[in-house]
Amino acid sequence: MILNVFALVIDDGLKAVLMQIYESKCRKEECFAINAELLVNKVCDLKFVSDVIGGIILPTPLICLLLKMLQIQPDKDIVVEFVKRNEFKYCRALGALYLRLKGKSVEIYKYLETLYNDYSKLKRQLKDGTFVIVYMDEFIDELLRNDAVCDVNLPRLQKRHVLESLNQLQPYTSILDEDLQELMLQAVEDFINLVLGCKTGEIRMTEGHDL
Repeated sequence: MILNVFALVIDDGLKAVLMQIYESKCRKEECFAINAELLVNKVCDLKFVSDVIGGIILPTPLICLLLKMLQIQPDKDIVVEFVKRNEFKYCRALGALYLRLKGKSVEIYKYLETLYNDYSKLKRQLKDGTFVIVYMDEFIDELLRNDAVCDVNLPRLQKRHVLESLNQLQPYTSILDEDLQELMLQAVEDFINLVLGCKTGEIRMTEGHDL
């Protein structure tokens, strides 16, 4: 079941994830009285990304911290710092999810597309409580392509090609594209050197016969 972010409207039509979160042990013990400064420590302690669990909609630490961020509305600089902190991969994942919820389309592409180059392994808890391994670039791709991630409905994201046509974004180029271009250039250079080497050998053989 996809959750329509919450019974409580937090602005821009975002709703928080059902009243179970407010009554959950996780929220009461870990998130109840924390401010933006304490939030950083809590986020850095995350050990996995997750959906809500089971038919009773049991909220997980990530979902509780996401709700707390929606409540306290941390400064954009704090959120961007979460996204940039590659030494804390779950902090980065939560920051990316929050930015996808609250950021503008141009900001979302600007900060999240850089994470396509992050291949860190993430533990992900499924609805039945089991864990699987996903990769950061896969998680980011879900945020940019899917309508919902971690059982949270995401706002509509403007199409990238529209923002490019308005000159608000440059065309996207991945590191893989750059690497492929370098390999192609190297292959062409090697081929030219091979051809020139063969012709040089032929010339030498011809000169030897003339002698």
